[in-house]
Amino acid sequence: MAEDGAGPFGRPWSDLPRELADHMRPHLDEVADDMIQEIRTRVREYDRPGDGAYSGTMRQAVERVLHYFVDRVGDAGHDSGPVADFFRAIGRGEAGEGRSLDAVHTAMRVGGMVAWRRITEGATVLEVSPGTLGAVGEVMMQFQDELATAAAEGYAQAKAAVAGEMQRRRKRLLDLLFADPPVGPEAIADLAAAAHWPVPRTIAAVALGRDGHGARQPAFPPDVLVDLTRRTPSLIIPDPDGPGRANVVDRSLSGRLAVVGPTVPVAEAARSIQWARKTLGLVERGVIEADSGVIRSVEHMSTLILFQDEELITSLAELRLAPLAHLRAGQQDRLAETLLAWLQSGRNANEVALRLHVHPQTVRYRLRQLEELFGDQLMDPDLRFDLEIVLRARALLTDQAGERVPPAAREAVGDSGEVVTFRR
Repeated sequence: MAEDGAGPFGRPWSDLPRELADHMRPHLDEVADDMIQEIRTRVREYDRPGDGAYSGTMRQAVERVLHYFVDRVGDAGHDSGPVADFFRAIGRGEAGEGRSLDAVHTAMRVGGMVAWRRITEGATVLEVSPGTLGAVGEVMMQFQDELATAAAEGYAQAKAAVAGEMQRRRKRLLDLLFADPPVGPEAIADLAAAAHWPVPRTIAAVALGRDGHGARQPAFPPDVLVDLTRRTPSLIIPDPDGPGRANVVDRSLSGRLAVVGPTVPVAEAARSIQWARKTLGLVERGVIEADSGVIRSVEHMSTLILFQDEELITSLAELRLAPLAHLRAGQQDRLAETLLAWLQSGRNANEVALRLHVHPQTVRYRLRQLEELFGDQLMDPDLRFDLEIVLRARALLTDQAGERVPPAAREAVGDSGEVVTFRR
């Protein structure tokens, strides 16, 4: 705040005759009474005749403003810090009460009008020149602007502090909800109340992929708990299956890798985030494709089951696919692909040919090879089930590594040894 002057369009306080202060001081109590009466009449929020403490605070504020103004007229370098701090405190108080600054601004305008009326009346008696009167009017407006700015600063500080504390409470609530084993419902309810988060019936947790530096931060509805600072940035979405909620979530997460866990009761939030993180891990490895916007774990449960214990699935694959182990890698790939298609097609050779885009005769040749390698195992429904499990996992991992080229687009050595070109 300037000590002796205003901004580029304001009038310096030093332009005012210092003797004006001496003429104003004897009338400050009367002016204060007029201001308080007018403010109470015109600003409903300040009309509290039965509240002695509030009336005392308002008189203190009015008197501080008047005395500071007159002191600064008498000394352009008068310290503006105390009155500015006082109005910052007023701004913080209004924010703390959940009010806007509208009433403060209105009261300042009403008080300014009363002061200006008394000044113009006194100027007539003292025969103050129009130029001097105009200078007084300018510095009064500057002064009001300074006080309004100080109140706004205090208001913003308080709002930021409240928002920061609320955000910390919400992050702590997210931690409690994700705790495994879960914490008691009473602790959740208490912190949820402190965080102004109505406890819903169900939730879904969301795991976010980390974006590069400078990526746009998504905007979420106010009832969504968010912590983007976690190792895996995470959310909790209340009532995710409610009307229109899926679209809201998709819009909020647009453009960002996000996995929504299953919908669960609030007490099982840890389970939802665990599945979301597992799904996200498979997406980041390329096992699950990420080309369809927001990913939902429930749409990939069979893949999640397959990769729940990869050591176990590897051991099962070594056991069930042992008949292929002595073959070259290319032969293993072709026969594994054919066997999986055969199992998925209800053991129909023609449908396998359509799936793989190869000639039916080629499929039959491969199936004869498989019968020779696996023998009666292909007739046992339990073993066929095991084979489909390990072949599905093998196919997903092969796609992830980028080693298996679609049959319809490759040139490779055919089953009988000749080079065969498969067209799209």
